[in-house]
Amino acid sequence: MKIQHNISLKQYNTFGIDVNAERFIEINSVIELKSLLKKEKDLFIISGGSNMLLLSDIKTLVVFLNIEGIIIQETQENDVFVTANSGENWHDFVLWCIDQNYGGLENLSLIPGNVGSCPIQNIGAYGVEVKDTIHQVTAIEINTGKTRVFSNQECDFGYRNSIFKNELKGKYIITTVAFKLTKSEHIIYDSYGAIRAVLDENSITEPTISDVSKAIVGIRASKLPDPKQIGNSGSFFKNPVVKKIVFEQIQRNNPTMPFYKVNDDAFKIPAGWLIETCGFKGKRYGDAGVHKNQALVLVNFGNATGNEIYTLAQKIQTSVSETFGIPLEIEVNIVH
Repeated sequence: MKIQHNISLKQYNTFGIDVNAERFIEINSVIELKSLLKKEKDLFIISGGSNMLLLSDIKTLVVFLNIEGIIIQETQENDVFVTANSGENWHDFVLWCIDQNYGGLENLSLIPGNVGSCPIQNIGAYGVEVKDTIHQVTAIEINTGKTRVFSNQECDFGYRNSIFKNELKGKYIITTVAFKLTKSEHIIYDSYGAIRAVLDENSITEPTISDVSKAIVGIRASKLPDPKQIGNSGSFFKNPVVKKIVFEQIQRNNPTMPFYKVNDDAFKIPAGWLIETCGFKGKRYGDAGVHKNQALVLVNFGNATGNEIYTLAQKIQTSVSETFGIPLEIEVNIVH
């Protein structure tokens, strides 16, 4: 456990933004983390680096959280409680669960990042949110070094939101996440998006959790760029939810607009469709751009700065607001 100086963070964030950490340390265990917290309080935590856009060099101590490990805590008749450490790669963990025939996470396949960041963002895809399977979250309070266990309810999950993103932001470091998964009587969610169509193409009428995962991996791989090839952070904006009166107004002028009904007075409109309709899909501004297959994804073609990508995001927000009257909310954490 040694502090290094002037370390490039390019390989530690999926956007591939080349900014420096004035001081940098890698942590591989909870013991090391608690030891560090006795000496340092002003920290910037990086794990998978998948949900951040870095705009400038980081002057506080950057902590690369690399705590790995998976433990089966308890099994019941049809449920199993599995705890994963924060440094576990998310997709690898999902595949591990599927290999064990543990169901519940298969719709979240191929989402970039590590386990520790999944509760912060309440990651979700294809009709499922991670809050549906999280049993509890263990975290260490930075100021005191004390361990606290948060129940699912205490995490205060919302759409791409949690208590760790709001009132407890920067106050706790997540070390483990415990999931309640199914062992045999799995609930299959295959009606969202193109999942059912892919399954039908492969003549799969009674899909397994593995079938659903493979279908989603194929869909995501066809639409979303691999961060190892093109820097990105997945979905850059949240899908806006609008009132019925606003939805009907937009739909009158755009009858083929895709949407998802949330309830009788709320409709979710895909942000990717809004951005594409405003003409940004596939556009490139220097090394910052919008992906050619999915307008919801902003990309770094090589040497874009965080500020260049952020400027493009603001341009998109302005255009969508002026065209549709809808404010687009950024999903990625902007680090100034």
